[in-house]
Amino acid sequence: MSKLITDRNLYYKENGYIVFTEKYHLQKGFCCGNGCRHCPYEYEKVTEPRRSELLHDAKEIRGSTTQ
Repeated sequence: MSKLITDRNLYYKENGYIVFTEKYHLQKGFCCGNGCRHCPYEYEKVTEPRRSELLHDAKEIRGSTTQ
């Protein structure tokens, strides 16, 4: 993968955590199983019950942004 670019590939949360963008994950090409906030692969490698929780949360977030 090429050099990471802040704002395009990642950003920093106020608590100092690094958050990878959906674009970064798409370039990576697969779900890593860590439950990343912007996973475009529907958390396919995350184990249950965490996967269901993440999918539920993501659905709620998407629903609140479209209303």
